[in-house]
Amino acid sequence: MKATSAEQTVANQDRHVAPSFAEALRFWLKLGFISFGGPTGQIAIMQTELVEKKKWISQSRFLHALNYCMLLPGPEAIQLAIYIGWLLHRTWGGIVAGSFFVIPSIFVLWALSYVYAAFGNIPWIKGNLTAIILGIVVVSVLPIVIAWLRHRRASR
Repeated sequence: MKATSAEQTVANQDRHVAPSFAEALRFWLKLGFISFGGPTGQIAIMQTELVEKKKWISQSRFLHALNYCMLLPGPEAIQLAIYIGWLLHRTWGGIVAGSFFVIPSIFVLWALSYVYAAFGNIPWIKGNLTAIILGIVVVSVLPIVIAWLRHRRASR
């Protein structure tokens, strides 16, 4: 199967193999369900998955995209997802990345809200919920900080 110009551009610029549209769709859907910790945690998950594990985009390209999205008004995590989706598969890639970045989390929040409303007055649930959320944020932020420090050291 012949690669589209968008896939060739990303592969040439990053020297990484661009995923198929179906692979990218599955990733964005998964990200929508597992992205916790606010924008910092979401960006850290994208960095870990897209740069380190899947190697769909280079570290320098990711940081360039992140810097660009931080300059724009609005939530940079979803902007970054849309931008990377666009880089990989142009318009439809951006639409899918943006949609699946948000829609699954709606269902996760509904479920968590129900658990909190129904069982939030039980002391051990209330105490453990705070610790779990804090742990998720810390674990999701560490990879992006470490990657940034490594990239900064390598660029000197």
